[in-house]
Amino acid sequence: MGTSHQRGYVTLRGKQWYGYFRKVVNDPTTDEQKTVRVPVILGLKSKMSKFEAREALQREITKQIGKPGSPTRVMNDGSVTFAWFVKNRFLPLKEAVWKEETAKTKTILIQSDLVDPLGEIPLANFDKFSLQLHLNKLAITRSKDTVLQMRAYLRDIFAEAVDQDFLTKDPARKVKVPTQLRETDTTTLTWDQLGLALAELTLRDRILLELDMTNALRPSELLAFRWKCFDYDACTLKIIETVYKGKIRPWGKTKKSLTVIHIPQKLADDLETWRVECEERAREAASKDKKKSPELSPDDFIFANEVGGFLDTDNFRKRVLHKLARNLGLPKLTFQVIRRTIATLAQKKGTVKDVQGVMRHSRTATTTDVYMQEIPESVQATVNSINRELRKSSEKNHRKTVKPLPDAVTLGGKVLKHGAVSVKVFGNLTPNDTKRERRELASC
Repeated sequence: MGTSHQRGYVTLRGKQWYGYFRKVVNDPTTDEQKTVRVPVILGLKSKMSKFEAREALQREITKQIGKPGSPTRVMNDGSVTFAWFVKNRFLPLKEAVWKEETAKTKTILIQSDLVDPLGEIPLANFDKFSLQLHLNKLAITRSKDTVLQMRAYLRDIFAEAVDQDFLTKDPARKVKVPTQLRETDTTTLTWDQLGLALAELTLRDRILLELDMTNALRPSELLAFRWKCFDYDACTLKIIETVYKGKIRPWGKTKKSLTVIHIPQKLADDLETWRVECEERAREAASKDKKKSPELSPDDFIFANEVGGFLDTDNFRKRVLHKLARNLGLPKLTFQVIRRTIATLAQKKGTVKDVQGVMRHSRTATTTDVYMQEIPESVQATVNSINRELRKSSEKNHRKTVKPLPDAVTLGGKVLKHGAVSVKVFGNLTPNDTKRERRELASC
């Protein structure tokens, strides 16, 4: 087994970029290994530069051989393990489409739930039964979302193994999601519970949490606000960046994350009050330390920590939210619970599209299927309303179809008491029906 450091080379042939690299394969006639030069069509010259063509070639080399510097393998080598394939062939391809922090999180999940328990097994030894059995075990200890992710990763990994000729058949193609899954947390709070939480906080934390509740902000967006993002006259805040794992990022979770959001006038007034207080604190700090500026900078964070940086999400959750949940006896209080609660309660405040706009989701299904939960009182009121409409319609139609009986009717010149003769039959009598035998028959 050798080590490959090749980068290949690209050349222009006509209007297309071509790339070339070396690959070790088995010679079918001698059953020995040999090195061949592999040509790859990279794309049109009009659509990519030479630098982009080189990048495309590197992706193809990574797909077929592995990362530069990784051990090379021969196609259809039965000793290739699951761990080796994931590390050298699957993850390098995903790194091209995953963001840095996303790649770290997903790599850890794949390592703990797939690679650690299955890593030493050769790819060729897997079948549908063994993979289904592993997924069933995960369903016992892992959440529903985790099991669904692992099933998706298994299918991606083995589909890639087939695509790269390590396998001839995909054993994960028909692996099913176990029916017995742990329920996903759907905790929501009431308006009163949210109000109680706000009443317990100091000015800064109350504004922070009220802003989060009002606009259903993600913590990565909420804690990244700077004073230059706040427009008091327009009552708006502009999301220009996010914070995650101690880093500032110039992008958000979705395309709609970075945008301008509206804030109510009273909340804007509170933010302006907080700005005045921050300016006073800055002047006090400057009087004690001449190196510090007495002016509040537009680049300063609105909700800054003690050293002027942005607040840590985990720290705020444990220090403020969890403490509030314990003191007020709330079932749970996190940023995720707040977003889910606002999406649920806002059903009575606007349309589904309005709620989607508040949540800034790219798809309506995310708003309705993931965040919105049913409100028992609302369901009960809906059932009562449906029943009222049914009864109203039924009673109305009943009055139209059923004619009231007269107090007395006349038959053959004699007055009969109510109920003696059917009104329906009496109304259908012909002159001949007044004969005795016909009348007796009609009365039956």
